[in-house]
Amino acid sequence: MRKYFALIALIFGFFGNAQIINPVQWKTRVVQKSATEFELVMDATIENEWHMYSQFTPENGPLPTVFDYKNAKGNFDLVGKTKESPYKKVYNDIFEVDEYYFAKTAQFKQIIKVTNPKLKEVKVYVEYQVCKEQCIQQDATFTFKLPEIKVEDSETVLQVEKDTVNQVKNKTKEIVEDDNNLKEKAKELFSTPKEEEKSLWGIFILAFLGGFAALLTPCVFPMIPMTVSFFTKQSKTKAAGIRNAFIYGISIIVIYVGLGMIITAIFGIDSLNALSTNVWFNLIFFVILIVFAASFLGAFEIVLPNSFLNKIDRQADRGGIIGIFFMALALAVVSFSCTGPIVGSLLGESARQGGIGPIVGMLGFSSAIALPFMLFAMFPGWMNSLPKSGGWLNTVKVSLGFLELAFAFKFLSNADLVLQTHLLEREVFLAIWIAVFGAWALYLFGKLILPHDSPMTHISVGRLFIALFVTTFTIYLIPGLWGAPLKILSGFTPPMTYSESPYGVGYQNTVSTGVSSATALPENAHIGPLGITAFHDYEEGLAYAKKVNKPVLLDFTGHACANCRKMEENVWSDAEILKILKNEIVLISLYGDDQRELPKEEQYVSKSGSEVTTIGKKWREYQIERYNINAQPYYVVLDADGKDISKPVGYTPDVEEYKKWLQDGVTAFKK
Repeated sequence: MRKYFALIALIFGFFGNAQIINPVQWKTRVVQKSATEFELVMDATIENEWHMYSQFTPENGPLPTVFDYKNAKGNFDLVGKTKESPYKKVYNDIFEVDEYYFAKTAQFKQIIKVTNPKLKEVKVYVEYQVCKEQCIQQDATFTFKLPEIKVEDSETVLQVEKDTVNQVKNKTKEIVEDDNNLKEKAKELFSTPKEEEKSLWGIFILAFLGGFAALLTPCVFPMIPMTVSFFTKQSKTKAAGIRNAFIYGISIIVIYVGLGMIITAIFGIDSLNALSTNVWFNLIFFVILIVFAASFLGAFEIVLPNSFLNKIDRQADRGGIIGIFFMALALAVVSFSCTGPIVGSLLGESARQGGIGPIVGMLGFSSAIALPFMLFAMFPGWMNSLPKSGGWLNTVKVSLGFLELAFAFKFLSNADLVLQTHLLEREVFLAIWIAVFGAWALYLFGKLILPHDSPMTHISVGRLFIALFVTTFTIYLIPGLWGAPLKILSGFTPPMTYSESPYGVGYQNTVSTGVSSATALPENAHIGPLGITAFHDYEEGLAYAKKVNKPVLLDFTGHACANCRKMEENVWSDAEILKILKNEIVLISLYGDDQRELPKEEQYVSKSGSEVTTIGKKWREYQIERYNINAQPYYVVLDADGKDISKPVGYTPDVEEYKKWLQDGVTAFKK
């Protein structure tokens, strides 16, 4: 009998190589918080070596987990956002962003307040991505059964809520202990202090440089000798002057770090990153930076109300530590027209880091501002080495304006990529940057004069060197229009595939075999990775393959699939493989994470009972129904009639192995 079962297992093992992979198992439960409030708890158990991604994973990386509370309207309200257990953060060099993911376990909680006493159940739809060597887009629908809600009168409901609160209070100690244990375990599983420390150090250094730039503006630089002179003259002893200057510097740091803490407290540690990937956040920051840039370039000055400044000045006259603190606050207010745009930019960029990023950013910025005041108070003789105020301060301010203008379009690009409007594709983005940095170079050479510039008969050597550097960078950008990768800006500019012509402006992608150029793409075709002609619809691609009598490479892939990109960059880029993909085969790439909605008439319910409403879901369901597997990357060679002529393969990083598999498929088609 054992031999019989072993034989069956062997047979099923042989034919069962392709199977639906389901590395995440879910358990759900309902916790009653009060008579009308319930907590929906969703626990995920993840198989070893698989990763499931956070709700807050950054834009342009893996797909985040998304929750949709289906029957909320008229039945219940969400209390706050869906909370999740701590995630792990690791930099992904393929997407060039941090990945936020869970390993082994994950927990999500959402509190709801029931408004319909007749509500019996809550339906929650979740969509998520898990990856190992392959990536899988999965979804699930949970049904939470609610206990019957009795609404007799307000006093009864109130009493029930009081009883529930008392029960919670009695168990508070136990809950806190359990929560602490969970946090300790989570730290062991998910914490990656090295990566987080590296990111925070990056923010600190960037902010410190921003503070140093602000220090060299007309609003701040002249304040150094004035303030230091005040402390040295008003203090009875040198030690007292140094002490007061030190308190002044610490006060500056406290003011700006306090701003970072307020931002973090208002939006929440996790919400900052989610906010930074939001379309409206990026659009609003684009507008803000354009306004700031115009101010720096001399169109107008951004100033706070005089009444506010006068109140602070009166407080500064009080003397003592409080008076010194308000002197520091007065500096922050007076210099706002110069520091405000830089602070705003830093807060926007540090929001991408999430967590305590804004606090670290403000610490770096304020340290650069405060340090000179403290050092020159300690060593007044150094004041003689300071350059005199003059037109060069306005040059610094204008230069910052050009940088603000350039960075503004990065925020606009983020919004455009999310919406896939293709209004700011790679060529347009680069053209804008070339114009901005080119104008900056002309300004530094003295060929452009702006409103607040002083008359100039010559330029300094230092200004010449900076002008040459900016000119060099501008020239470096230009080949990007013709398809140059611009690796030092990788991850900052829109990707090559997000462009009017992925080959580059005016570039003819001809090959020795006489393949048509990029301007003569087949109908419904697109430029895929590495300049390969690709179809994104199965039927359209198959019809073209039949027309030209070529085999098909069916590529189940994803925009957020890291191993798909590795295959394209490291395997498909091989000269012989690339030649086959461009000349001997028709590529059909079906993206399982395409979030664009299907037309209403094409939406349907799959055999598994899942609602198919997006293009990505359509191709995922097609892959499951045809091949009984749901992972990407996944490759199959088909004939022109759509029949398999090769055994499917998944992630195959070995170039020779993949090349042989691909050549075998093409050879089988020609027989």
